[in-house]
Amino acid sequence: MIVSRILEYRNRVAVSAGAVAPLVVGAVLVPFRGTFTNSAAALVMVSVIVAVAVVGNRIAGIVASASSAIWFDFLLAPPYDRLTISHRPDLETTIAIVVVGVLVTELAARSRRHWRAANSSTAYVAMIHGVVALGADSAPASEIIVQTTDSLIQLLTLRACRFDRALSDPPLAQIRSNGDIALVGMRWPTREFGIPSPEAEIVATWRGRVVGRFVVTPTPGATVTLEQRIVAVAVVDVAAAYLAGELHAM
Repeated sequence: MIVSRILEYRNRVAVSAGAVAPLVVGAVLVPFRGTFTNSAAALVMVSVIVAVAVVGNRIAGIVASASSAIWFDFLLAPPYDRLTISHRPDLETTIAIVVVGVLVTELAARSRRHWRAANSSTAYVAMIHGVVALGADSAPASEIIVQTTDSLIQLLTLRACRFDRALSDPPLAQIRSNGDIALVGMRWPTREFGIPSPEAEIVATWRGRVVGRFVVTPTPGATVTLEQRIVAVAVVDVAAAYLAGELHAM
């Protein structure tokens, strides 16, 4: 939640910067517009768009593109101090600022998406590896359970998570291996409503034998992707493989 708030604040700041920064840069260039070519001024405006698009989101980049085109026209393209362009090259340059700005914004957005996906994949592998490492070191069942619950809390943005050896009757909403959530035999619309409250469960099974269940308490309003749910079940499956022997010996 804290991270999402920071990102939201950063995006708001980037949108504001996208609107104001081109005006500031254009005003700085005004004393040199007689000797500074319009193509060079346009490149400076594009560099502002790039900076905003890299720091912010798509909206910030688009706002910066529009603002750059407007202030380039008003401050740097003759006739000055009017939203009118009398020369075809200046009109083409203004259009180019918008087009290049939108393209740069889209590229920056895709790069951020790929970067987040790569980081998420690394984190998911680390979670599974953490349980595997404990099992390989013959850690007690209690440590494997703690590691698994901590991973599930982080992965699914939970308020709480616990391990129960016995299933409930009637069963809670269950997160299944394909990432779907089943509630009273029906598929729960997770995309719209998230994990159902007040609790849901992931059944831990090993070779057809029920080892127990991890009961999750979701955070209201938290978005959980299909990939995250599938990884959560994978973490539980790995834990179940080790818990089956440990709990049988207890």
